Amino acid sequence: MPVSDTDRNDPLPPDPRDSWAALDQAQRDAAYNNNAAVADSATWIEKRNHDSAAYRAAHPDNLDLAYSTAERTAFDLYPAVNPEAPCLVFIHGGYWQRNSRELFACIAEGPAAIGWSVAIPGYTLAPQANMRSIVAEIGQALDWLADRGPDHGIAGPLIVAGWSAGAQLAALHLAHPRVLAGLAISGIYELAPLRDTNLNQALNLSDDDIAEFSPLRRAVVHKPLVVSVGSAELPTLVHDAWDFYGLRSRHGAPGRLLSVVGKDHFSILQELQKPNGALVRAALELAHE
Repeated sequence: MPVSDTDRNDPLPPDPRDSWAALDQAQRDAAYNNNAAVADSATWIEKRNHDSAAYRAAHPDNLDLAYSTAERTAFDLYPAVNPEAPCLVFIHGGYWQRNSRELFACIAEGPAAIGWSVAIPGYTLAPQANMRSIVAEIGQALDWLADRGPDHGIAGPLIVAGWSAGAQLAALHLAHPRVLAGLAISGIYELAPLRDTNLNQALNLSDDDIAEFSPLRRAVVHKPLVVSVGSAELPTLVHDAWDFYGLRSRHGAPGRLLSVVGKDHFSILQELQKPNGALVRAALELAHE
């Protein structure tokens, strides 16, 4: 799989946020609508859900482990044979208002093939929870995993990873004391424009939410982080990835930008599902930083 790093020579696509004030509501909504932007998104989602159901059924021993009291605040754990192996903590996406941990079990296939553990936390979705509560729940999940993971065969270093909205949550928790490094995939790192889209009907973002929970507005964490994005993703996500990598690079933070050639918002997850996928290789690099 061809992968380009920060030596990319082709120009970035135009960012619609450069003329945001001139866009109508439909155009603003489209700037973040991954399902509509990928013609075969429904096929990819169906495959992911099918593969995840099969993987979960084949690994039933450590599922639905509550880390807090809310309905969705539970882990699915897939421990490696070696309890001291690295553990990829994968936070699912869905713009903080869709999906669940069960639908992403298949991403454990790639890390498991290289001997890693995988932990997939759920979290309460908007509008039942606001952004502050969602961020706090992921912090609780990491605390629980650090404390109780060894009881379930997971005692190795934690690599926090996330896709889409999960990438924002992963970036926000890179500073957690038990997290060694991070892998942020296809993320949203500046929240302000979302308030002008239909996504905000559920999110109801406040000024404080935008200031506190936009990774591009926060102090840089000096732990290794790979910021990844598919080259065929929406321009808003491509620019957010490059901007976030650029911010970290200017502050001397370790890590790199990984642009996966030809991959869109949904097909990029194959690179975590395949044993030799680009994202699996990136995770391996992080464990040896």
